Amino acid sequence: MMALLERTITPTENDKKLALESSEFMEPVSSLLHEVRLQFLDADAPQNAFSLPAPALRLLNEILKEMAKGNAVTLIPINAMLTTQEAADILNVSRPFFVGLLEAGKLPYQRLGSHRRILFKDLMSFKEKTDAARAEAMRQLTQEAQELNMGY
Repeated sequence: MMALLERTITPTENDKKLALESSEFMEPVSSLLHEVRLQFLDADAPQNAFSLPAPALRLLNEILKEMAKGNAVTLIPINAMLTTQEAADILNVSRPFFVGLLEAGKLPYQRLGSHRRILFKDLMSFKEKTDAARAEAMRQLTQEAQELNMGY
């Protein structure tokens, strides 16, 4: 399996410019609900036309928009197995803290020899739950501050 960093594209200045031009052109087309026929015009590319599924077109447009902003982009299949470091990087926590979450049973994981692996979909499920809990706690704190007339 390709490492997460190897699946990451960091756009150059020229990439950003081309991505912006491309995303502006693709934006109206990306809302179509049917497949789209494409053909490359570059002399080095195959001249055959091909069909692109509508969801792939929307995803490609999102990738281009992020590249146009200068953001690095990583495509991760939903069933990808991540290392503890990759998962910690996605959550923006330290690897030891993340391993503690695993050992506390907060997320499912598999052992491959002495290494732990986490399914990307399990990591995203955990992230969604913790983000929702954090948002709810913030909402409650804000409500209490307003009830106590603390200027919020």
